Amino acid sequence: MYSKILIEPVMTEKMAILEERHNKYAFFVEKTANKIEIKKAVESKFDVKVIKVRTINRLGKFKQMTVKSGGRTIRTSGKRADYKKAIITIEDGQTIDMIGGEISS
Repeated sequence: MYSKILIEPVMTEKMAILEERHNKYAFFVEKTANKIEIKKAVESKFDVKVIKVRTINRLGKFKQMTVKSGGRTIRTSGKRADYKKAIITIEDGQTIDMIGGEISS
């Protein structure tokens, strides 16, 4: 049931610093998931104790593109997808190996 909630981990420099210093991990999650479902999904998948869950709903950016085709200029616009991100804080001494998917206690 909880396997579809976590879409993928967020791998950025900022998140790497938060992982090392504050034991926080970020995931892109399903838009309809709430904090309780996200907590249960992380605990069941990685076998860690979650202390706190914070969520962020982000709207996708509107983008404009200009294409030259056959001497004519065509202007088009589009929108990137909306997404929801969750930042998970786990207990001290526990880690999640994002690359290998293994847990260290």
